[in-house]
Amino acid sequence: MAAETNQRSAITAGVVCYLLWGFLPLYFHVVSLFGVSSFEMIAHRTVWAVIWAGGLVLLARQAGEVKRVLGDLKIMAWLAASTLAIFINWTVYVLAVNAGHVIEASLGYYINPLMNMAAGALLFRERMSGPGKVAIGLAAIGVVVQAIAIGHLPIVSLGLAMSFCAYAVIRKRVAVDAQTGLFFECAYLALPGLLYVLWLQKTGVGHFTGGWNIALLLMAAGPATVAPLALFAWAARRMPLSTMGFLQFLAPTIQFLIGVALGEAFTPLRALSFGFIWAGVAVFAYGAWQAGRRARLAQSAA
Repeated sequence: MAAETNQRSAITAGVVCYLLWGFLPLYFHVVSLFGVSSFEMIAHRTVWAVIWAGGLVLLARQAGEVKRVLGDLKIMAWLAASTLAIFINWTVYVLAVNAGHVIEASLGYYINPLMNMAAGALLFRERMSGPGKVAIGLAAIGVVVQAIAIGHLPIVSLGLAMSFCAYAVIRKRVAVDAQTGLFFECAYLALPGLLYVLWLQKTGVGHFTGGWNIALLLMAAGPATVAPLALFAWAARRMPLSTMGFLQFLAPTIQFLIGVALGEAFTPLRALSFGFIWAGVAVFAYGAWQAGRRARLAQSAA
């Protein structure tokens, strides 16, 4: 009974995590209505995120882990690399959303799990299943059709997928807890972010002192960044990989619907490209379900 309750709690945490990520474009859209530029948003995101990430480290009582990482230059270097990858991801995402490319951004997060699977096979010699190969093939066709539909390579989609894939690959190599690693990544970005915010305020173009409403919105970038990552880390340790495989497509689906609702162009050719992507997602999800089912059967037989 306790295990069943824990499983339900993990699924709830996973759903909330992907809901938060899914509705994130609306947050950036609302903030932009106050005239806040993309780079000012990113700067505030780094400043307020480090406070929340530090709070998580304290709650998890990981001060000893922080000291261990500070004493290991190799881990610090790896975390600097993962920081660069996540900063590129954040920057591309915010710029895309504020430029009206939410649909193209959602495509990147549909592609990302499939790219992760390919990276696992190439870099870590992980076995790629038959459904996995089919899913990657369908996604590749979808990207080609998307390029034809918009007249150029979907740079936003590929940039988001590749940067987050690079982030995942680097973090897989680093022997550090999720919360502690996130804290160091936020800490690396916080100082330049704070200096940029102070410069904007000094030159009179910053928005933080423009009223309590915009100040609260900018401060909300901290929990908006850290909360879903914390929920993801908590749920991933307690949930079967197959279940996580289904849930991870919730966020880009919401983002896609938001893009359509905001009036972004969705031509028949773009619809065809998403048809291939969604087919790849379905095959990927089926393969994850099969793998999870086999693992449960093997565990019950043992």
